[in-house]
Amino acid sequence: MSLQHLFSPFQLGDLQLPNRLVMAPLTRQRSLQPGNIPSELNAIYYAQRANAGLIISEASQVCPEGQGYAWTPGIHTEEQVAGWQKVTHAVHEQNGRIFLQLWHVGRISHPLLQPNGADPVAPSAIQANAEVYVQEADGSHHKAATSKPRALQLDELPGIVAAYAHGAANAVRAGFDGVEVHAANGYLLDQFLCSNSNQRTDAYGGSAENRARLVLQVVDAVVTTLGDSSKVGIRISPMGTFGDVLDANPLETFSYLAEQLNSRKLGYLHINRPDWLGGTFEGFDSLLRALRDIYQGTLIIAGGQTAESGEQAIAEGLADLIAYGRPYIANPDLLARFKTEAQLNPLDGNTLYGGGEQGYTDYPALG
Repeated sequence: MSLQHLFSPFQLGDLQLPNRLVMAPLTRQRSLQPGNIPSELNAIYYAQRANAGLIISEASQVCPEGQGYAWTPGIHTEEQVAGWQKVTHAVHEQNGRIFLQLWHVGRISHPLLQPNGADPVAPSAIQANAEVYVQEADGSHHKAATSKPRALQLDELPGIVAAYAHGAANAVRAGFDGVEVHAANGYLLDQFLCSNSNQRTDAYGGSAENRARLVLQVVDAVVTTLGDSSKVGIRISPMGTFGDVLDANPLETFSYLAEQLNSRKLGYLHINRPDWLGGTFEGFDSLLRALRDIYQGTLIIAGGQTAESGEQAIAEGLADLIAYGRPYIANPDLLARFKTEAQLNPLDGNTLYGGGEQGYTDYPALG
């Protein structure tokens, strides 16, 4: 089929995207230690994929408490900012465009990853049935069950908002073209949104309006920090269950959020399909169409997309941009492969997380 829509340019704020392909945010756990600092290896990886209309970086913790897996990069220290400057410079040298994804994992963590071995924080003291990757003091590393979090106190929430704003300011200093607020996949902001992980009885729990309050406060603070709402996106995952979250009424919750986001005039709303790890989610397609009808701005969809499904989604008006995750891991030249209908490289599932060049910067390009 013709992919004329997928290959057409798109105006995102003051950025002219040459095509509608987005490289989705992908945790790869390859930052320099100690310090969770991006390196030259990361710069090579992203520059190889600068053919995307837009790159969204891997999730990067906005504060030390925001870390949930070993070796993930941060955006809260001077060393991390300097490391990310290498990445953005390399991407811009290849005429690419890159946003940084701002991250706080909330309860998806472990004391081994927390400052002074503290308990992770969450909306409520409810332990997630999930795993994280930790490193012991002796250097050994392994998977571990998430530990029981403590509920954030009301007077701590302004500090959470400030951490996102600080991360956004650092992203600008590091040379990013914009930022994406990570409110998906069972991490802190999604934990506030979803009814099973948020059992609060104050102004941040109960109704959809209350559960969305912190998300919107973070968005507003980040927009204020950047001074341009078109440079801010947000990612959500309605009906997602990753990280042991579940919302009793995702249509109500995420319709309210989408309505509130309309007035913010953001760069985009990024929706991750709940079936990105496989399985079926009855009713998601109708929910996505409902959100498309409500949300008036640029919409990105992600999760299990092919060239054909992406083209169809744009042609039908369901999405404006299409994000590709694992296809971009294995195919640094994904755009060229789509254009020539070339076969895609197979993904090496054993090298997704941690390690060095293997399965990271050594996937072959055409020719």
